[in-house]
Amino acid sequence: MNGVLPLIGKRLLLGLGTLLVVSIIIFGAVELLPGDVAQEILGQSATEETVAELRRQLGLDQPAYIRYFQWLGNALQGDFGTSLANKRSVAEQLGPRFLNTLFLAGMAALISVPLAIGLGVLAALMRNSIYDRVANALSLVSISSPEFFLGYILIVFMAVQNPWFPAIANVTPEMDLGTRIYRSTLPALTMALVVTAYMMRMTRAAIINLLASPYIEMARLKGVPNRRVILRHALPNALAPIINVVALNLAYLVTGVVLVEVVFVYQGVGQLLVDSVSKRDFPVVQASCLVFAATFILFNLIADVGAILSNPRLRHPK
Repeated sequence: MNGVLPLIGKRLLLGLGTLLVVSIIIFGAVELLPGDVAQEILGQSATEETVAELRRQLGLDQPAYIRYFQWLGNALQGDFGTSLANKRSVAEQLGPRFLNTLFLAGMAALISVPLAIGLGVLAALMRNSIYDRVANALSLVSISSPEFFLGYILIVFMAVQNPWFPAIANVTPEMDLGTRIYRSTLPALTMALVVTAYMMRMTRAAIINLLASPYIEMARLKGVPNRRVILRHALPNALAPIINVVALNLAYLVTGVVLVEVVFVYQGVGQLLVDSVSKRDFPVVQASCLVFAATFILFNLIADVGAILSNPRLRHPK
């Protein structure tokens, strides 16, 4: 355990450093956008004095580096400022939306993770069979298809031609759990289709790679059945790469939902981000991007820690 803690500490420091760099990129990208925010809010008919006063109220008259440190310090305390569009607190708008996004990602994970691992193990058991070839072909099609395209296909077949689920996943806080799950099914299936295919292929590859190991060959020479070889010997040793892939795909489920939420008009952070970009509501845009970045980095840290704990070779490098 003494060797694990320093490795985890290094990963945490690296994650914090990465988040700091990303925050600089987010703030700098917004600063480089053309146009004057104060002028955009007041319109072209506003006088120079009015624009200058609004710039002073928004702090735009200060140097960029001062505004960055003020924004970062407030963000670390949970204060992302005030929305320029509706004058509401950004944190109040972002909180419920982020919970909705986590709920959608959780639904997709519950569908995709066990399904992907099961299909990957089965494909390794039936390597080079018809099932294996068909599964690989379908997974390639799923990976190659954009999320919005898969979403529209599901809408056509499962909402228009067969009205099983609603095409618009409008969820509200007062909905009960059953209704929320029902309305979120199509966007969750859309996201699950992509990550299931990727995780299935990685699980299959990890197990097949281990099947060529000497201890697997020894188990087979002893007459151990093939299924037991995979389930008792290969799968436990394939946990490290599988955990890594699952954690990275969970990060994608949270941060890659922008297009899916727009297609299904789902009230999550992705939809809020797109709406805020169209309104030039920069405080909300910066906060949404920072939340996405922090979530992705967090899941990457979880993947690294999971790989370290499940693989002794990473704890004792040569």
